[in-house]
Amino acid sequence: MFNIERWQEIFEAISKNRLRTFLTGVSVASGIFILVILLGAGKGLQNGIEKQFERDAAGIIEVWSGTTTKEYKGLNPGRQIQFRNSDYNQSVQKFEDKLDLRASTNNYWGQSFAYGKESGNYQFRGVNPDYGGIENLTIVQGRYVNAKDLESNAKVAVIGMKLKTDLLKDKEAIGEEILINNINFKVVGVFTDPGGEREETRAYLPLTTVQKTFGGGDKISNLFFTLKKTSNYDEALAQSEKFTQDLKNLLKSKNVVAPEDDGGVGVYNSVKDAKQFYDLNLYIRLFFWWVGICTIIAGVVGVSNIMLIIVKERTKEIGIRKALGASPFSIITMILHESIFITTIAGFVGLLASLALLEFVGPMVQSEYFRNPEVDFSVALTTLVLLVFAGAMAGFFPAYRAAKIKPIVALRDE
Repeated sequence: MFNIERWQEIFEAISKNRLRTFLTGVSVASGIFILVILLGAGKGLQNGIEKQFERDAAGIIEVWSGTTTKEYKGLNPGRQIQFRNSDYNQSVQKFEDKLDLRASTNNYWGQSFAYGKESGNYQFRGVNPDYGGIENLTIVQGRYVNAKDLESNAKVAVIGMKLKTDLLKDKEAIGEEILINNINFKVVGVFTDPGGEREETRAYLPLTTVQKTFGGGDKISNLFFTLKKTSNYDEALAQSEKFTQDLKNLLKSKNVVAPEDDGGVGVYNSVKDAKQFYDLNLYIRLFFWWVGICTIIAGVVGVSNIMLIIVKERTKEIGIRKALGASPFSIITMILHESIFITTIAGFVGLLASLALLEFVGPMVQSEYFRNPEVDFSVALTTLVLLVFAGAMAGFFPAYRAAKIKPIVALRDE
């Protein structure tokens, strides 16, 4: 703890060297300010890139049926495998504890859509509620397909923005009825898709409604799964590869497909393509930390140089103190107290200024690849603690040099 005399000595020393103290404070404050702003900018870039590549980064596993290429259990090759609801239900039941999102779809291309005098051919899919999350859709009006729609076989549709523009023009879509293959469906939602207009020419309907209304029975076209997230790429890849293999084995066994036959059951694992996403985020973090730390080091070097000058100017004062019996330890602590005091105050100023800038300006700076720049307060506080420690180290060497000065030499200094 500082006593009153020590505080008075610190303020007297600071007041005698106002300009150098100010320059030291600016150096330290700008260092922490730039570091926190860089960390916030790095987080903004990460958020933007994550949004753009969210579908791949989520680790989507897509499964489809195909044609067998090998004879198995007396069945000839060339059989077309057809997935059904039971394939989806068994998969979900077996891997429930590993799954984050899950969905099955029934796909129809080039179907007739009409509203009033407008018409065209578009795609629709029967889906489960989780499919919107898997496709990373943004609902801009209304809502998405929900569990109640599936239970009641509701004739509702969620349409893409391009499809809405083509058919309804500028008219409010929610509540309007459109014709799909001459059957009325009520529009309950409008979505946008990161994939662009091509993806926004689709309509999503409840899977049960599609199966019942369009004669699909219990047939499904694709299965989609995402796994619970892990902290690093290697762990995510290992988990997804094991899940993929186990899922293929289950579906092949159920549909009587040879274990080595990759034609009957196809699987795409996007986690294998997501390494670039994990690596890019890592490189962004490392780059901004490197630049920020270099800035801090420059500030600390500035502190050390200024403290050397201050010690040089106070050589005679230090000589008098030592002649009056001051120990080397008391000289060192005197210089360190000044260094730590300046570093702490300036560091807090830089920290608060940078956090305020991110808080008020950050939300206004949004672009396709830059979103929500922010810094975790604990990380910011940790950087401040490290800066204060570095400031103490910067003050130690001038302090140690001052403590080694012999009183007779110091008193002769001009």
